[in-house]
Amino acid sequence: MNKTTRRDNVDVVLINPGDRKQVFQNLESGFSAIEPPFWVAVMGAYLKKCGFSVAIIDANADNIAPDEVAKEAEAMQPLLCAVIVYGSQPSASTQNMTIAGRICKALKDNTSAKVAIGGLHPSALPLRTFEEESVDFVIEGEGPYTLKDLIQCLKSGGSDYSGIPGLWYGVDGGVRNTQRAPLITNLDEMLPLAAWDLLPMQKYRAHNWHCFDDLKNRMPYGAIYTSLGCPFGCVFCCINAPFGKPGIRYRSPELVIDELGILVERYGVKNVKIVDELFVFSDAHYMKILDLILQRGYDVNIWAYARVDTVKAANLQKMKKAGVNWLALGIESANPDVRDGASKKMRVRDIKAVVDAIQDAGIRVIGNYIFGLPDDTLDTMQETLQMAIDLKCEFTNMYCAMAYPGSKLYDIAVNEGWELPKEWHGYSQHSYETLPLPTKYLQARDVLRFRDEAFQTCFSDVGYLDMVEGKFGPHVRRHIAEMNSIRLKRKLLGD
Repeated sequence: MNKTTRRDNVDVVLINPGDRKQVFQNLESGFSAIEPPFWVAVMGAYLKKCGFSVAIIDANADNIAPDEVAKEAEAMQPLLCAVIVYGSQPSASTQNMTIAGRICKALKDNTSAKVAIGGLHPSALPLRTFEEESVDFVIEGEGPYTLKDLIQCLKSGGSDYSGIPGLWYGVDGGVRNTQRAPLITNLDEMLPLAAWDLLPMQKYRAHNWHCFDDLKNRMPYGAIYTSLGCPFGCVFCCINAPFGKPGIRYRSPELVIDELGILVERYGVKNVKIVDELFVFSDAHYMKILDLILQRGYDVNIWAYARVDTVKAANLQKMKKAGVNWLALGIESANPDVRDGASKKMRVRDIKAVVDAIQDAGIRVIGNYIFGLPDDTLDTMQETLQMAIDLKCEFTNMYCAMAYPGSKLYDIAVNEGWELPKEWHGYSQHSYETLPLPTKYLQARDVLRFRDEAFQTCFSDVGYLDMVEGKFGPHVRRHIAEMNSIRLKRKLLGD
């Protein structure tokens, strides 16, 4: 935590949980990112605008244990401690619930504050979260409206929470909940410029691949939202759980560029992640942001998410000129029947053409693939691996299908009685306890074994390594070899 921002008797302490070793194993030491919790920072800014005193403890960046989190919080004598389990990708919320629960218990045992928990996972499973965790409140939904009313109620000494939207709480040994707060309509008002001054900005680190052009300078690092939500409904995704339905809402390009300006001018940030689930979607939105970046002359290294069917070749040159150096594409599977079963319809020839167009514009591609979707077989997963090798994206992420709470796959898994991870960090793709879903034809261990071997195969492919060395230099080739030498231990595989 930033020592200069602490205040005694604050109204609320917002806490970003994390246990990097538990989630990433040995990849944590230098290959994974440490991302700033933008949602926590922007929520803190909104609460400050409402007149409350706010502090933030980023337990993930500070890498501190639950007892130390509680000690720091108690020193500020807050009315409320709110653990916000959000994360900068859909899986990050559930995989952090194990450590979030331990932090909540430490807060209940060692502070005089009320304890709330909110975020994507608590919104997906609010009743279960209330019953399982040591908390006074669960926040269901986006959070700002709920937190504002809850803090005001606590400040006035009240104990009637029935008028606070999106809240689960205990009454007379039972559990009550109120209707969700309405979705935020004016994102500029409710998501103002983030309270970066409350974060330990010197501790954030970009992904290794994001900085292949300059591996020695992965810090400082910024991550911002320009929109909330996604209009699509892929069965494996839980991103819309806090919102209750698919959809997308935007911050204004003018506010976004002011946010970026603070990061660049005040904190010296060059490496930036645009956290939006789908940044490359509305031309009017993202192209205006690019125009403003060019007008201000910012020298930035941006990565963002796109879909194969939302990328327009005519826009790529401006994207590159504005500093968008990496686009992450959700390719998922090479097999059209497997993709259709996951509600992600694309044609293989489209994928190849779009990857080629992006790379021709000088923008690097992160290809994201999922093994173990419901219709996958060993043959279809091999198709996907071969596609990954043939496309030669500058970086490749390989995942197992997981039933993340809030996704349609989770509902299917529960209804079918499929085995799910016994601990929340078992939803982490890289953890020892990870437990992916079975398919109609394969056991979970078969999927996990294939994924881990596919990763090794992809990153030891000579054609890929030659391409990387040609684009980034021999030191990046050596870096990838070092990364690929790390073998994740897996309980499911008997390690």
